Amino acid sequence: MKRPNKQNSNTDVEVIKIFLIAGEPSGDVLGGRLMAALKRQGSFEVEFYGIGGECMKEEGLKSLVPIQDLSIMGIAEVVPKFLKLRRLVLNTANVINYLSPNLLITIDSPSFCFGVLKRVKKSHQIKRVHYVAPSVWAWRPGRIQKFAREFDHLLTLLPFEPNYFIPSGLPTTFVGHAVVESNLDGFDGREFRERYNLDPNAALLCVLPGSRLGEVRRHMKPFRDAVLLLKRNIPTLNIVIPTLSNLIHEIREEVKEWDIGVIVVEGQKEKFNSMAASNVALAASGTVTLELAMMRVPCVIGYRVNLITSWLVRILIRIKFANLVNILLDQEVVPEFIQGNCSGKKLAVGLEKLFRDKTAYAAQQKSARDAINLVRLKNQLPSDAAASTVLSLID
Repeated sequence: MKRPNKQNSNTDVEVIKIFLIAGEPSGDVLGGRLMAALKRQGSFEVEFYGIGGECMKEEGLKSLVPIQDLSIMGIAEVVPKFLKLRRLVLNTANVINYLSPNLLITIDSPSFCFGVLKRVKKSHQIKRVHYVAPSVWAWRPGRIQKFAREFDHLLTLLPFEPNYFIPSGLPTTFVGHAVVESNLDGFDGREFRERYNLDPNAALLCVLPGSRLGEVRRHMKPFRDAVLLLKRNIPTLNIVIPTLSNLIHEIREEVKEWDIGVIVVEGQKEKFNSMAASNVALAASGTVTLELAMMRVPCVIGYRVNLITSWLVRILIRIKFANLVNILLDQEVVPEFIQGNCSGKKLAVGLEKLFRDKTAYAAQQKSARDAINLVRLKNQLPSDAAASTVLSLID
């Protein structure tokens, strides 16, 4: 590894360049925390470049494009944007070749990142780290060798993942899941209910249709049907939908058609306050299931993909469950309703059981705690563990 390529003439402190790529809101959170940890632990100044969102920008990232340009999922979503993504891949690789950073950190979004890596000149000898292992335990195990060829180190969120990559010769470190450092205990459900004039004892359902536009459009109809059916049996039911700024208009337009009052809130803080205030959640599968587990909010999972992606998943998928709590515990402790089973009627039945059955409610809370303990390091936060590993590569 070459030495950092410049120094601060006033302090003689080494300055290094790190290029990061995050293509999803969850990756932006990981990237922001990693950047903050690198600044805390490093004995040098760092210049951050790359692609990221607000969390990474707050830590000093000079982002090439908005993160929304990469936040797509599934073949049907990728094809219409193929040319735009290809241009972005080429431009990103050109910038990396020009900057010749000391370190390249890619966070999730492996398809885009591999497109960039192919075009980064090997002669630059840039150390390459990938943060968030691909789900080779679920499908496409051939990616193990591909990652081993392209990266110098892999950081994983789940404890069983290093066992898939280390035998291939790729150094891999389990750093813990980012959800454990979200400080979710500090959010105030009581204050949220007071602010929105909700009775402290009224039933509150948190609806989380996803963080991508495609997910929202696929889930809002079955989620709406479930809510309206549930309202018939629980007349005091209230609904809150936390979302992102780029999705809030879409969701507000959708809920205008619902025959029930809905509170729509925006931003991470309000999302977690609304979760803390809620009794039960209806969520699309994703990181949010671990966030709900951290906050001990029992939930039902519903998820749909487009027909082409669904066909591929049926052929290639190798796991029994969709959400991480069930995967970690290897049993369905959180009810899942996937694809054709993701109907308003089935979702409503699962939700009503959680509202009415105290035993089922408590059992899911206990299982959630067990799952969270599996993704937690005893003595170190995930971002600090990730930064320590990264720093060992720079030196």
